[in-house]
Amino acid sequence: MTELLPPTNGEAEQRLLGAFMCDNRLLDDAEILQPEHFANGLHARIFAAIRQVIGRGDVANIVTLRRIFDQDPALEEFGGGRYLVQLVAAGARTTIEVKGYARLVHDCFLRRELIRLTQEATAAAYREDLDNPPREQIELLESGLSRLAESGQAGAGFRSLSAMMGATLANAEEAYKRGDTMDGALTGFTDLDQVLGGLHPSDLVILAARPSMGKTALAENIARNAAKAGSAVCFYSLEMSWEQLTARTLAGEARVAADWSRRPANFNLYVDRLVEAQRRLDPQQFWTDDETALSVAAMHARARRLKRQHGLGLIVTDYLQLASAPRPGRREMNRVQEVSEITNALKRMAKDLHVPVLALSQLSRQVEGRSDKRPLLSDLRESGSIEQDADVVIFLYRAEYYEPDNEDVRGKAEVIVAKNRHGPTTSLELYFDNSTTQFSNLARGFEQGRHTFVREGPEHPPRPGWT
Repeated sequence: MTELLPPTNGEAEQRLLGAFMCDNRLLDDAEILQPEHFANGLHARIFAAIRQVIGRGDVANIVTLRRIFDQDPALEEFGGGRYLVQLVAAGARTTIEVKGYARLVHDCFLRRELIRLTQEATAAAYREDLDNPPREQIELLESGLSRLAESGQAGAGFRSLSAMMGATLANAEEAYKRGDTMDGALTGFTDLDQVLGGLHPSDLVILAARPSMGKTALAENIARNAAKAGSAVCFYSLEMSWEQLTARTLAGEARVAADWSRRPANFNLYVDRLVEAQRRLDPQQFWTDDETALSVAAMHARARRLKRQHGLGLIVTDYLQLASAPRPGRREMNRVQEVSEITNALKRMAKDLHVPVLALSQLSRQVEGRSDKRPLLSDLRESGSIEQDADVVIFLYRAEYYEPDNEDVRGKAEVIVAKNRHGPTTSLELYFDNSTTQFSNLARGFEQGRHTFVREGPEHPPRPGWT
């Protein structure tokens, strides 16, 4: 049986290196190449040396490179300095074909990597490893294949201001003709949408609060509102099961008590509203994944698959401290480093999929030690990278939690936009119904509650002084 050898193209590698030494400017035509793309280890080192010499402003030719490799045993095996002369001779007739040869070298690299990934996946599949279950193996393979598919895709490069202005105006005109009012997924909360202009594609939005403030409820409200406005939503529920999230979503849409599913005896009170809520929500694209301790790499792979199959307009992660680092086990990391990795990976996911990512976050306990318990950016738990990577940081604060007997703050929820890369920072208020765990626009909150709130006993009356 003939032994299969890894795909290589030594002649293309030689001609490329020689061409670069003949004319250093040709390196710009091979921007897809990295040293690791060369199958021959010596060629990889010569390429790295050429880039380094050119990068510091010197000329990379036989003379300068020979000084670097004079004492290199690997080069001596190929004939020493004479090998550099051979490379130049091979590259002298290659100057007009650099891009083609670069693509040949890179294609061989892709095929070698494809072989490596599939061989590693095959070997892992044969092993009985409790710490590496089959589903995780599939996701790691899919993530590796996605990175491989993106390898060598050169960026768009420089764009002229003239071209960018024309494209921006054309996009704005198209949005106007479609009747779009916001450039992003709508939260459904009028004041918040006005401040943010919706949740923008590629943005990482952090929603942070202390426990029991209602951040999961607000995130679910936003996800449901975005889905009803036409955005397909992916909700990673790392804390709640899909049953709990579904029960809460139905309760919010039906405006019934949030614990309805835990009280079977009262189901008959709510059944009509719940069935009607199900009918309204059925057409919406709202997808939930409740697997615990998902890595961001797995989230990225699953969201990419979902976008390909159904489209995607918003990703919600509840919450980021429950996620695991993008590549667990790659190295020992403390918690601050791990959270930094997670937020950085969430931002990359938002940019790669061109979808807003809304990630929930806990706040540190230092909030509780202050007389004014409104959160500050410094309260973001475990890592300054959360603030750094985020495009928008929103805090949720309910004074009612700390002052339950204060009638003036009952039902009020303060949404603090503490960072907004695209606009102003401000505070705004929403109405929060603790029984249904639902947020709504303040001006209509109590009227909505009065007409649609359902629980045992009499209707919930409006409170004085509220419109």
